[in-house]
Order: sequence, then C-alpha cells, then structure tokens
Amino acid sequence: MDENRPKLDTSQKALKINLNPARYGSFAEIGAGQEVARWFFKVGGAAGTISKSMSAYDMAVSDAIYGRCKRYVSRERLQSMLDHEHRLNLERLRATRGDQTAFFAFADTVSARNFAGTNDCHGWMGVKYQAHPRDEDSQILMHVHMLDHENGLQQEALGIVGVNLLYAAFFLHHQAEAMLESLLDNLSTERIEIDMIEYSGIEFRHVDNRVMSLKLVQLGLCGAAMFGPGGEVLQASEVLRKRPILVERGSFRPVTKVNLDMIRCAHERFAAEPEVDPEASSEDRLSGKAGGNKSDQVVELMEITMRNLLSSGAVDLSDFLARADMLAAAGKTVLISDYFEYYRLAAYLARFTTMPIAVTMGLGSLAELFKEDYYTKLEGGILEAFGKLFTKDLRIYVYPLRDPATGLLNTADNVKIPANLRSLFRHLVDRGRIKQLGNFDESILHIFSRDVLQRIKNNDAEWENMVPPEIAEMIKRRQFFGYRNAEGDALVAKPAKASA
Repeated sequence: MDENRPKLDTSQKALKINLNPARYGSFAEIGAGQEVARWFFKVGGAAGTISKSMSAYDMAVSDAIYGRCKRYVSRERLQSMLDHEHRLNLERLRATRGDQTAFFAFADTVSARNFAGTNDCHGWMGVKYQAHPRDEDSQILMHVHMLDHENGLQQEALGIVGVNLLYAAFFLHHQAEAMLESLLDNLSTERIEIDMIEYSGIEFRHVDNRVMSLKLVQLGLCGAAMFGPGGEVLQASEVLRKRPILVERGSFRPVTKVNLDMIRCAHERFAAEPEVDPEASSEDRLSGKAGGNKSDQVVELMEITMRNLLSSGAVDLSDFLARADMLAAAGKTVLISDYFEYYRLAAYLARFTTMPIAVTMGLGSLAELFKEDYYTKLEGGILEAFGKLFTKDLRIYVYPLRDPATGLLNTADNVKIPANLRSLFRHLVDRGRIKQLGNFDESILHIFSRDVLQRIKNNDAEWENMVPPEIAEMIKRRQFFGYRNAEGDALVAKPAKASA
C-alpha cells in the first residue's frame, strides 16, 4: 500500500472532478439508483461535469437504447452502455468543445439487495474516456459484490466506489497499482469486493491485466481472480455459472507432463460421473469414454495460491508471468486465490454453481490434507474443515505417486493416514468423496516439478523430456527459470512482461 498517497474523502474527490474544466461526460446507471451521479450533484459544480445523467430501469426501454442482451447485469450490457453514451457525447459535443474537453461516459448495471433479500448483490461498473482532449479512448471495467446487508448501505457503497473509479481514471491513470488501492478509499473489504478489473486503451497499453488480477488478490480486494489462456481477465460468475468445476492446485514451476496428465485423467473421470453426465452408461464411465458434449461443460482451473507465490517472501512478477505464460501455452485458465485451505476454496466455488465440484491432487497432497496441524484455527478442527469441504457435491480425485527409492506405486488404497483418522478416510472413500484415478500415464510418474526445475538450472538437457514440447520451447526461448543453452550462455530473449 502507498501510505504517501493523499487520501481524499468522497466529497473531495467528486468536487475535484467537478472543478476540472477539462472533464465532461455522461452517467448511465441501472439497478440501484443514480448513486454515483448523486455525489457530483451533491457537492456542487456538477454543471461543469455532467452532460447527461439517466437511468433506464424498464427492460424494454433499456433494450431500445442499448440493444438486446441475455443478462441485464452483465459485462455485455455494461459495454453497450459505455459505447453508446460515449459515442453520443463525441457526436454531439466534439465539434463545439472537443479541443478543450476530455469526454467520458460512466456506466453501471447493478443488482442491489431486493425486498426479499434473495438475490446475488453484484454489479458491473466502468468508465470509457479520453485522458486528454482529442485523445484516443481508454477504458476500465470492473465487477463488484456489495456485501452490506441493507439496500441503502449497498447503494451508498456503490456510489463511493464509483466516485473512486472516476477519480482514479482521471488523476491516477499513470499508476495502475495506486488506482487499484484507491478503489476502496472510504470503504472496506467488508462492504465491497472487486473480483475483476480490466484496463484497455491507449493509456493502459503497457498494463498487463494478469498482473492486475494478481494485485486484486494481493491487496485483499477479493479472495480469488482468474484469467484465460489468452491473458484475458475473467469474471468468476460468468465463467463458472451452473457448470461443473475441476481444479488442480500447483506451483507449475514449471508446467510438467504430470501436471497436464493429472488434469486430463481427472477431467475424463469427472465428465463421466452420473451427476455430470447422467446419460452415460456404467461401462463408458469405467472406460473413461463417457462425457461427449457434457465433457465440454466442465470448467478446468489451474490454481496458484498466494501462499505459493509468496513462498520466497515477496511476489516475483516475472516468475508469476512465466508460470502464467506456460499455462496459457497449454490452453489453461488460471485461478489465483488466497484460499490455502481447501474448504475455503470449495466455499468460494460453490457460490457460483450448483453443479458438482472436483479437486484433483497428487497422493502427497492427499496425505497433507489429513494433517490436523492445518486446522488448529477451527474450533472443530479437521472434522469442521471436512464438514465444510464436503458439504456440497465435491469429490477429490487422487493421482498416484511412485516412490523413487522403492519403485512402489502409492495410491489412495495404500496411502498412510494417521491411525485416528483412518475411519474418517475410509468413510469418505466409501461414499465416493475420495476416488483413485486409474487412467494415468505410468511412464511419467518419475517426474517431479522440483527435480525439473533443478535440472533446468543445472543445464541438464533431460528436463526437456519431462515437460510438453510447447513448454520446453517457451522455457528456452524466454529464458525462464535461469535456462542457459548448451554452451552455458543465457539466450538473448525478451523477458516476460511484468508491467503493473
């Protein structure tokens, strides 16, 4: 956190924007009233800032203005609002005041707490704007969850974070991390969660949105964030809504053949489960041939925890982006989370889907799961943790481990569990909550990430056989993990982009 950054209250921020003669634009807000625009009218001087303020609550009216969409509280609707309002400002006002004015359009579409208190309280918010008169457009989009239990408090929080967003866009656009920090000025993470933000346009051409996703979690603005294989930031509810979810946790330093085989095996088994594919025959499930189109519905997430990223004391952005680039090369979606405990991860995922959730892990991680030391902060200890972990339709798929010393294949059938927890373990196995994978590639069980990493550093060429070809090529081309060529010289290559 930047302790030297001036902290203004919401009124001061709104007034500073109003008194800036270069800023002029429109507000379009749907779902929780004109909560952001209200601040600018309240502090005075709004005539110098607001060209138009409007709400289109009726769906037919909203569709007539912005076009039809599947969901009204969505990124799609927000983008159409921003594009429409910003275009109108430019068409109507650029000729008369474009040389002196940097135009903007602010929009939000929100589902605040309803009368019955039964809805998901969340919304999309954004600004499309010119940083300077006649400049190319820049844009910030974000998704928020309102956590207050009263409608009025949610509206208040929404108004504050909206003013914070505009102030950050206008006055902090050269400091992307400071912009993130400022979004919760005069608020707290107990009132607002920001789980997705995306920068685009001329002012943010050097910003890597994957780093911003990491910063959201690191700064405590949310518990988890995700991005796709193309580097695009994703919003959890839009990706996970009503879909089966499969997660593999790892360091992915580097991504090995075992990492990808583990998710492949688990995906085949998970997609064949009757809860995921009720039409599959029992023979298909046993053979791993089930799934079909149902398999395409499973969302795969490769999870990296903040604890893993902070294992050396501080987050190394280049190292983080190296892992992200490798997972992208493998076509995987990345989840960054602050949920070291699996029961907290399960609770997070269960917010977005009623479909089954699966976690795949190696045998070593399964043994770690049954260490009671991890649950001392819970009054009910491991029983409370497992009660939370397995409350929903969650199952664990176990990938085997071959003992390098003895050659013995260790599985869930012969894993060593503390004597006082064996009955609990057998109960979970018997109920189908812990399942051994059988469709693994036995020829790669000798591969361990730490060994691969050490071989790369030692210039031992054998590591190339332990990772997928596209990963090996990337490691060599980008000099990841201290790679050096056969002569021992570092290759000349561009490092992973780590701009914040």
